[in-house]
Amino acid sequence: MDKITNLFLLAVSVGGSFAVLAAVQRFFSPRDEGRSPISDISDMAGKETSVFNKLDGSKNFWDKLDLLLARGMGQEKKLEETYMLLGSPKNTDMLKMLHLKELLAVFLPALLFLAVPSPFMLIFAPIGFLLPDAAYYSRKIRARQEDIIRNFPTFVDLSALMIESGLDYMTAFTRIVNIAPVKTGLELEIERTINEVQLGYSRRDALRRLSLRTGLQEVRSFVGLIVQSDELGTSLVELLRNYSTDMRFRRLNRAEKLAAQASTKMLIPLFIFIFPTVFVLMLAPMISDLITGGMPF
Repeated sequence: MDKITNLFLLAVSVGGSFAVLAAVQRFFSPRDEGRSPISDISDMAGKETSVFNKLDGSKNFWDKLDLLLARGMGQEKKLEETYMLLGSPKNTDMLKMLHLKELLAVFLPALLFLAVPSPFMLIFAPIGFLLPDAAYYSRKIRARQEDIIRNFPTFVDLSALMIESGLDYMTAFTRIVNIAPVKTGLELEIERTINEVQLGYSRRDALRRLSLRTGLQEVRSFVGLIVQSDELGTSLVELLRNYSTDMRFRRLNRAEKLAAQASTKMLIPLFIFIFPTVFVLMLAPMISDLITGGMPF
């Protein structure tokens, strides 16, 4: 009877943990106002190509479990957005990302169970489920965004220069991508935008998809300037030059802010590592003399 009670409490604990996780995610997720950007992206690419839609109607138990976790816990849109911000890498997909989260949800409690043999270690399964988002995917997205924004002011300057020489902005983007000695993340995203225009997307939709794939405010503002220039007929060259100057000014301010914070951040290692060592070196001889027979004066 005690074993049945323990198993029941364990099942309630695990189920309650995932229920709390799902409730928290739904509570803190932004409310849908109209259509979400991820929904628009899916419609542009074709909903039938979604990995999770291909699992609909499957009789396989693991496919049903994937659908339950993806849609029941509100992970489908989150995985789509993460996969998009990662640059849609070819070596993975949203289903593989979900499988990684599932594996960690199993292995983390198992490792903790080896240290503390208690069945209630299974309540750490939700932490393992969220661990890839916090520890791996967010870091990869941040590194990719830093790589894109690093060369973005130079790209804007080159675009303004080529547009001023008489080229259309899409032709200017093509020239910049073709003359790039090494294609960074920015050139790859611009090349993808050019290919989408050639495949039939409107320029506005292709540029909007570019801003959504990068997730950067700078790129969104850049796209907004181009759309504004198309709608109002204003000079795009002047807008791009002013925007490039503003980006460099903000980058300089950010660097100065980080430099000002460096002295404050250095206090932590000073107090933890350096000052105790200095005190030990200064006071150790005096303490040794006191222990062995008193001070020499």
